[in-house]
Parts: sequence; C-alpha cells; structure tokens
Amino acid sequence: MKKDNWTCLTEIVLVGFSDFQTMRELLFCLVLIFYLMTLMGNSLILILTVLNPTLHTPMYFFLWNLSFLEIGYTSTISPKTLMNLLSDKQAISFWGCGCQMCFFIFFGATECCLLCVMAYDRYVAICKPLQYPYIMNFRECANLAGASWAIGVFIGLGQSISILTLPFCGSNRINHFFCDVLPVLRLASTNTYKNEVAIATLAVLIILVNFLLILFSYILIISTILMMPVAKNRRKAFSTCSSHLTVVFIFYGTGSFAYIRPNSAYSMDNNRFLALLYTVVTSSLNPIIYSLRNKEIKAAFKKSIARFYL
Repeated sequence: MKKDNWTCLTEIVLVGFSDFQTMRELLFCLVLIFYLMTLMGNSLILILTVLNPTLHTPMYFFLWNLSFLEIGYTSTISPKTLMNLLSDKQAISFWGCGCQMCFFIFFGATECCLLCVMAYDRYVAICKPLQYPYIMNFRECANLAGASWAIGVFIGLGQSISILTLPFCGSNRINHFFCDVLPVLRLASTNTYKNEVAIATLAVLIILVNFLLILFSYILIISTILMMPVAKNRRKAFSTCSSHLTVVFIFYGTGSFAYIRPNSAYSMDNNRFLALLYTVVTSSLNPIIYSLRNKEIKAAFKKSIARFYL
C-alpha cells in the first residue's frame, strides 16, 4: 500500500462553538427549532405533492425533489451539531467525518443543479407555453432530475475520495461545527494545492455557471412577461417565478460568499455563523417561501385537512 493512502487519525475534534460557552444553549435551541421546521415544512410538501393530483406537474415534481434534498442536506449537519452542543467531547470518527463531508457536497451540488433545472422549467412554461406539455413530459423531467442527482453523486464521491486518500497525521482539530471541505483539507499532512484548485474550479462551475444559466433564463422570462398584453397574466407569471427566484438568491448568495472568495478573506470564526445560515436556516425557509406565495400549495393543504376531518 502506498504511503499516500495511509491515515493516522481515528477521530476528529469539531471545535464548533465551544469558545462561545454562554451561547451554546441558545444555539442548541435555534438549531433544533430550524431543524424541526425544515423536517416538518419539507415533509409537508413531499406529502402534498404525492397525495394531490393537481400538483402532479413538472414544477411540483422538481419541488418534491428539492424538498427531499433539503431534508437530506440539513440532516447531514444538524443532528451531529445538536449532539455536540450538548456534549463536552465534540468528536466524530475520521470516516464519519468523511461521510458527512461527502453527503454535504453531494446534496449541495445536486441542489445547485436542480435549481437551474427549475429555472429551465419556468422558462419553457412562460416562453413556450404551447410546447410545454411536449418538452417537459414525464420522461424529460425524470432525466433532468436524474442528471442533477448524478452530478451530485459524481462530485460528492470524487471530491471526498481525493481528499480522504491524503495522509492525515497531524492535528485532528477543526475550528468548525461540521466537516466542511476546506477545514478538513487543512488537516492533511501534505501539499494540498491541487485539491484546493480542484475545489475552487468545481465551486465556480457548479455555483457560478448554474447561477448564470438561471440568470439568463430569467432575463428571457422577464422579457416575455413584459410583452404580455394583459396585466393579470403578467402578475400570474411573476407570481409563479417569485418563489423560485427568492430561493435561488438565498441559496446561491450564501454559497457564493462561503466558497467563491479569496483565501485571505476566509475567516473561520465568521464562517461558522455563515455556515449556520446556509446549512440550517435556509433549508427551513424554502417550504415557507413556496407555501406562502403559492395558491396551489395552500389549496392542496386545505383539501388535505378537509379530507382528514371528513
């Protein structure tokens, strides 16, 4: 076996918020509340989209996938974070850390691609309404969603394997509350320049390219909406896009600030609180954004409640 495949670490200490002792109980309550909101809100969307035939459309098929991703994304981080906030020994096994990092990359990359697919769906629905049933048929929707998941798997496994096969024989302390990519990479006992370049390149490709594609789609969408002669149709078209745009700017905004910036601007103290925002808080906001601005979701919820009591 090559020396590069050896690892000396058996566990990794997640420093987390141990230097904020007075805030740990408050942070525990906040993380727990947002985690429960994420589980309940996204689970409700999963159930409603399955049980209500009116929601069996491409838009809600992709929303179902997004809700499933949000549950997986935050469940990769929140349970261990809650345990560590209550424990004095804030440790995770080396391979447990690797699995957490792998799933974090996987769910994050998949969501980036899926949000782009959802923008394409809105583009076809508004700019090519007559062709929409033929372009966005079930097979095409399944292919687009499957491609998003496949890209996430490829990036998650590829990046995790390339990092975990490095030698780790030095410090085992991470100044973070979960096994994020850059903090884990900095534990490696070797030059990680190539890995850092690969991470930066993938971050640009996945975050920036997808965001630019979404932006281009919405330029075409908005130009089409503005040419609609009836004001009511314009309002309806804008309302179907507003929820998705809000989620896009929240997700890509926090992700870009966290991963597309110079190393000199990278501060782990600040990054921990930013990471709380994009791993715990945003996942709980998405179902609220979609349900409050979506009449079909609200109608489906009322029907389900009425059916339950009858």
